[in-house]
Amino acid sequence: MAASSTTATIKDNLLFPPPPHSVITAPQVLPKASLEPASIQSIINSLSLAAFVEGGYMAETDRNTLEIPSPFPLYPATTFSNSNPADPNYTFDPECSYRPGFDPKKRNASTTIYYLLTGANGGKDGKEGGGSPKGYLHRNRGRIIHTLHRGRGRYVVLHADETPCRVESFLVGRNVEKGEKMQWIVEGGKYKGTFVLPVEDPDGEGDGKEDEMIFISETTVPGWEVFDHDFLDRKGLEMLMEGDEEKIRQLEWLVKKEN
Repeated sequence: MAASSTTATIKDNLLFPPPPHSVITAPQVLPKASLEPASIQSIINSLSLAAFVEGGYMAETDRNTLEIPSPFPLYPATTFSNSNPADPNYTFDPECSYRPGFDPKKRNASTTIYYLLTGANGGKDGKEGGGSPKGYLHRNRGRIIHTLHRGRGRYVVLHADETPCRVESFLVGRNVEKGEKMQWIVEGGKYKGTFVLPVEDPDGEGDGKEDEMIFISETTVPGWEVFDHDFLDRKGLEMLMEGDEEKIRQLEWLVKKEN
C-alpha cells in the first residue's frame, strides 16, 4: 500500500507539519560550486547523464516498445497552461522539436529515466553542465512513479486540478522512521518542484559525510514526451494561489524564469 501524503498548509512562512526545515522559501545560502564533487561527477559519467531543462541531469534508460492509443489531447501541453489557454486551431507540426517519429495519437506504454539534482549550482539551473539544487515547478500529463536511490530533499506538489489549489510538501530520503519517502507518486496534471537538502544522521543533524543530491528513477505511465510537459510561469502561479502574495512569495523561487 502506498504511503499516505502529507497535506501542507502555508502559514507564517512554514509548510506544516514541522520539522523546522519545512520552510518552503529559498535557502538563504545556495552552494555555488563551479564543479561537481568527484563522487557525483562519477555518477554523471558512469550513467551518461546530460543536463536537463527542469534543472539537474537525466538519462532515459527504458522506453517500452508497446505503443498504446494516447489518452491525452492532440495539442502540446505548452499551449495549455493556467495562464495560456489551448489554441483551438492548433495543428500538429512533425517538424517541431519533438522526439523523432513522435505521433501525438500514440504513446509508449511507459518510460523510465534517471534524474539527478545536486547541491552544486555550477551549471546555472540546467544549462552548461546541469548542476542545480532545485527542480523547477512543472507538470506532466502522465502518472510518474519516483524511486529514491541516494540523497535527500523536499518535494512540493501543487494540485492544480483541485479548487482551491492544494499545496502538498514532503521529505524524500532514507530516514523512513521519521516519515521520509523512498517511493512517491505524482499524478498527471499536478505541478511538482523540488530542492536538495543535507543528508541527516540518525540524530537528526547533518553529518556532512555525503554529497548533497537527490538521485532518483522516474517511471512515467504512459511514456514521457516533451509534448506532454509544461512549466508553471509566474502568471500561472498567481492564478493558482488566487493572488495570495504570501503564498506566491514562498513558491516563486521554484518558478523557472523565461530566457
